Amino acid sequence: MTYDELIERLDPNVYRSLRQSVELGKWPDGRKLTPEQREISLQAVIYYENLHGIPEDERTGYIDRGSKAGTACDPSVQRAQGKKPDVDPNQFVEVKS
Repeated sequence: MTYDELIERLDPNVYRSLRQSVELGKWPDGRKLTPEQREISLQAVIYYENLHGIPEDERTGYIDRGSKAGTACDPSVQRAQGKKPDVDPNQFVEVKS
């Protein structure tokens, strides 16, 4: 069985369990996902969502930009126009888990 066939036949309950595990960083039994497990599981979840036509707003990683989409408040607009964003990189702090 190929990877494509495996994802195609994946039970929706298993998909939901994988998705929750990626979101929480732990398996349903409480064991922590290793970085490799999380990466592989996330790839499988994304592939499943694309293959099974999950609506974009229900997919893993979806960001609802709401009414700000396409306005000056949307940082992707400034990048698309080739302008430098009016953001001071020193105002942000990196948080590592």
